[in-house]
Amino acid sequence: MGFVRWDLIKLNTLNQGVLMILFDDSQKESLIEFGIEIPILLSRVFNTFEYLKSHEILGSKIDQWHIRKIEETVSRVDLLRVHSEDYIEKLFSAGLENEIIKTFELLDDAGNYYRYNPKKSARPLTLLFERILTIVAGTIQCSRIALAKDFCFAFSGGMHHGQKDYGNGFCMLNDIVIAIRKLQAENLIRTAWVIDTDAHKGDGTAALTRGDDTITTFSIHMAKGWPLDGEEYDPDGNFNPSFTPSNIDIPMAKGEDHLYIPRLHEGLNRLDRWAHPDLAVVVSGADPFEKDELPSTSDLKLSLAQLKERDLLTYNFLKDRDIPRAYLMAGGYGESCWEVYAQFLEWALLDNMNSL
Repeated sequence: MGFVRWDLIKLNTLNQGVLMILFDDSQKESLIEFGIEIPILLSRVFNTFEYLKSHEILGSKIDQWHIRKIEETVSRVDLLRVHSEDYIEKLFSAGLENEIIKTFELLDDAGNYYRYNPKKSARPLTLLFERILTIVAGTIQCSRIALAKDFCFAFSGGMHHGQKDYGNGFCMLNDIVIAIRKLQAENLIRTAWVIDTDAHKGDGTAALTRGDDTITTFSIHMAKGWPLDGEEYDPDGNFNPSFTPSNIDIPMAKGEDHLYIPRLHEGLNRLDRWAHPDLAVVVSGADPFEKDELPSTSDLKLSLAQLKERDLLTYNFLKDRDIPRAYLMAGGYGESCWEVYAQFLEWALLDNMNSL
């Protein structure tokens, strides 16, 4: 696979208007076509886009904010900046299907299919990897656009559980760190922040960037439950990388929803003491929503109003400091999560239109 110089090919397009949302409708979100019954639904992208497209103000300006195609491609070199050679070789070999099964947790402890029905599959499971590579490409492209235009929101990405040697938590690759490392390798950025507001701890991102002072990680997440429901060390004394601390961690216990916004505000004030970066990647999960349908998000039950406050607080914090920001959808499960994205993007698009 080669590398398309998106910044050179599309720079003239980027200079023509406020292009802020990367949504390629040829890319599918739902996993059911592979027989996987995890509630990542097409509605979270299509309902959000239809809401914005039909907006009385934004609809007529769609050509100013919609980028229609993911143009980037991803090479093995890009992946190897972040993941181990042994793991990447498995993904490009006959071992791929087994890695997909492990990453998406499609077998239970007894070896029976779990949230997986091959009879419902319309496509081979291994083709899912092509989609994952496109998600990585979208995150790279989103980050480039953010550098050019200050803000871009990709309707994909945020695979923050991907570890160096294995996939985890539905995340085969860590697109966040891959994108940052690629831009660093091209000397487009030196430093980055990762602000993770997904319900689950950004454990893979923390582990992959530990000890690197060019990337600062921030995660506000459930204090207990997955991926922190195992042991910190296994019986042989090996450390579980999911317990790697972020630079700033804000664990939220069950029942502390009313403290979420004050703690986020306090955490951002702490982050502000760090040197400001060339780019911020925001892992903007909708799964803290009280209507989220993934059982492992149940310890956070934020209302739609609280999530809007979360998103505006983060957005304004970065905008006021002139930090380019690349947003990724990350977690969001079930029929209602699109409302979280739609309310924020309506506000953000109008805010950017008003700034022209």
